[in-house]
Amino acid sequence: MTDVATRPAAVAHHGALNGIRVVELGFAAAGPLVGKYLANFGAEVIRLESRLAADVFRTTYPPFKDGIVKPDRAAMFAFYNDGKRSATLNLKHPTGVALARALIGKADVFVESFTPGTVARLGLGAETLRADNPGLIVLSSCNQGQTGPHAFHPGYGSQLSALAGFVQLLGEPDSTPVLLYGPYIDYVAVGYGAIAVLAALERRKRTGAGCTIDLSQYEAGLQFLTPTILEFAANGRIPGRRGNADAVATPHGVYRCAGLDRWVALSVWSDAEWRALRDVTGIDGPAMAAQRRAARARLDESIAKWTATRDRDEIVRLLRRRGLRAAPVLSISELFTDAQLAYRGMWPLTKHPTIGEMHVMAPPFRLSTTPSLQVSAGPTVGADNDHVFGEILGLSLDERRRLERDGVFE
Repeated sequence: MTDVATRPAAVAHHGALNGIRVVELGFAAAGPLVGKYLANFGAEVIRLESRLAADVFRTTYPPFKDGIVKPDRAAMFAFYNDGKRSATLNLKHPTGVALARALIGKADVFVESFTPGTVARLGLGAETLRADNPGLIVLSSCNQGQTGPHAFHPGYGSQLSALAGFVQLLGEPDSTPVLLYGPYIDYVAVGYGAIAVLAALERRKRTGAGCTIDLSQYEAGLQFLTPTILEFAANGRIPGRRGNADAVATPHGVYRCAGLDRWVALSVWSDAEWRALRDVTGIDGPAMAAQRRAARARLDESIAKWTATRDRDEIVRLLRRRGLRAAPVLSISELFTDAQLAYRGMWPLTKHPTIGEMHVMAPPFRLSTTPSLQVSAGPTVGADNDHVFGEILGLSLDERRRLERDGVFE
């Protein structure tokens, strides 16, 4: 195995999506992360923004450089938008809408993630854009899709996770449901959005035709609940909260180790694995899985007593040597020093004009001949106005200055 420090750098290359242009009108993570992954593999992704209504990742979500809340000091935005360009337009100005429409007319993909009807009211609906550019692929990603009785309900990630049934399944049986951290389903939907765009690009190569993709984040999230959905459909049973208990693995839980906030996760999936755990720990318990499930509380207490006096990493090494499924519960700081993630280049170091050096996140898959590139963190607001409006749309410097005075580039 090559040492992490001496692993050879990737050879310079054209990305798999080189030559593809994407225009993005995004919000937070659900749409913009699709654009990020397309950019990482070589597409030119242009993020259209407005100084009059900045993205919440630029204005609301910490951390900010030196704690100063300003759009160009927002690490969250820089992290989720690496490799993109930024151009500013006031879409409440008729000329701003006309320029956006002209730019999208020169694009292969348009991604938007607003409430249904929002971009159409601006004059940038899918039908209008595809009339201008029949080969255009439009991805609309929103909470519950573009149609249906609840399509226009407002909401955010935590409400969507509750609506999709995740929250009802989280927590102890005799306690309240537990919210998932952050907009969980947004991140599930991103994968489906990126795959749908790639499929549409492949279809366009064969047919020349673009298409409109209506992505419901709600429905994307349901894919991760298949076992519980089948339990109800097949057996009429409604699954509920059961803490860390698993339908098959037993014991199955997270146990405190020696030291401050140190934990280990452990799953036992067979009677043979239980015998191995019993040999290592000296813990007594039933040989058969059904009996162990009935004795879950007592077994969890016994395992917790055994782990409480031992070092977390030593426990993991000891159990893994016996072929058991054990892993440390890593802190966020430990993710940046994890040998596996470091070897696979998960955290490339980039430079941001305001924030300085910062890590971004590589895609979780690798292509053999055209690996992803993370060259720059997310752009500052309007950093690429001259390129977008000058080089792509052909506006002269005088024209751009006049439009700037008129508030078109706000």
